[in-house]
Amino acid sequence: MASYTKAAQQWATFARAWYLLDAKMQPPGKIAAATVIRLEGRHKPIYHALSDCGDHVVIINTRHIAFSGNKWEQKVYSSHTGYPGGFKQVTATQLHLKDPTAIVKLTVYRMLPKNLQRRTMMQRLHLFPEDVIPEDIQKNLLQEIPQPRAVPKRLDEYTPEEVAAFPKVWTPPKDFRRK
Repeated sequence: MASYTKAAQQWATFARAWYLLDAKMQPPGKIAAATVIRLEGRHKPIYHALSDCGDHVVIINTRHIAFSGNKWEQKVYSSHTGYPGGFKQVTATQLHLKDPTAIVKLTVYRMLPKNLQRRTMMQRLHLFPEDVIPEDIQKNLLQEIPQPRAVPKRLDEYTPEEVAAFPKVWTPPKDFRRK
């Protein structure tokens, strides 16, 4: 009977788990860093660089990612067709409007190790622009990866009591007029 439990333990160790990550209001680099660890299997105690022991990662809300600063206009994604004059450049905004999952996909792809396992690992990455997930994938989900950055609340998400209780930085005088 002892060999049965060992086999079950070994199967559970090597089994591929499915993780969910919500990309809403998260920078693509932080999303990719958390994703690559799971795709490679670096979170497992049995990890080895040559073994293919990574898990599946499902990323939702890729349409709602956030860049800091002015990166939507300044960040440029380049590619080349291989033909003369085939150098293409698009900004992050143009690429995001064309395909809402492309920025996250490129960021994860570039962060993975540059070897023959990269394509296999990318097959275990599942990207969705909104929070709608197909049912066959949804039933496999095992655990949620915590968001790398805390999502700030919008002003309309606060209750009137919270707004009234918020400390005021400046109280206008009674004779103050707004233009």
